[in-house]
Amino acid sequence: MLDKLEYLIALAAEKHFGRAADRLGITQPTLSAGIRQLEERLGTTLVNRGSRFRGLTEEGERALAWARRITDDVRTMREEVHTVRRGLSGHLRIGAIPTSLAIVSRLTAPFHQKHENVTFEVFSQTATEILAAIENFEIDVGITYLDDVRLRRLDTRVLYEENYCLVTRRDGALGKRDAVSWEEVARLKLGMLSPSMQNRQILNRHLEAGGRRVRAVMESNSMIALLSQARLAGIATVMPYRSAALLGLAEPLVAIPITGPDVGYEIGLVTAKRELRPPIVASFWEDARLVEAI
Repeated sequence: MLDKLEYLIALAAEKHFGRAADRLGITQPTLSAGIRQLEERLGTTLVNRGSRFRGLTEEGERALAWARRITDDVRTMREEVHTVRRGLSGHLRIGAIPTSLAIVSRLTAPFHQKHENVTFEVFSQTATEILAAIENFEIDVGITYLDDVRLRRLDTRVLYEENYCLVTRRDGALGKRDAVSWEEVARLKLGMLSPSMQNRQILNRHLEAGGRRVRAVMESNSMIALLSQARLAGIATVMPYRSAALLGLAEPLVAIPITGPDVGYEIGLVTAKRELRPPIVASFWEDARLVEAI
């Protein structure tokens, strides 16, 4: 039964029988037969079929939610049993907003030193993607903005406050300043994160205050791409001050605090509300409070 539930999860993710079969390492006929057996077991049609995959039925969507929960509970059980025998081990999946990626190592490095049999997978995701991935059991924990009403249905823990700086070349127009204002930054040619990113929406509120128009000459979902552009093309970008410090900006780039006004947003860990967390998630969650202010 469990393998059939995994078939349904893979099919829903890939939206294609052939790709889902490849993902599972089985043949397409085996996948199709497994889905039909699951439908017979549940006494209902789960998949809209035609010449190609046409999505799940309403019953299929309900079954998918249960399939994700059941397979995650089985994973939790396995980790619990293995932990008793050989200590904490397993694979932790972390979704992080792009501006927090440089911070992730401050959590994972000490955790791995303490639990060397734990491996990590880190995804760069938007705040919306993190929320969906947690609810679909596709990641274990997320690092995102906590100023989001949608997070009320998740457990949250504050990690640090995100404050902003201008990253520009030292020979740029504002490169020798000790601090700059949002109004001054708004006049520059900027590289910014993609409009779908919550960070971009936050920055737009401050840069565009008073009706100012912002010139975004480059957009990307990667801070590294923006920094490379700032170094070589002479555009500027705005990023969290802590991230700039951890990345260790080298000449000719400099990080200049943005004031007038000073603004900050809480960044924290999020995970699913559940009575019994997987051991690896529970331990990571508790150890996060031991890390000094990031």
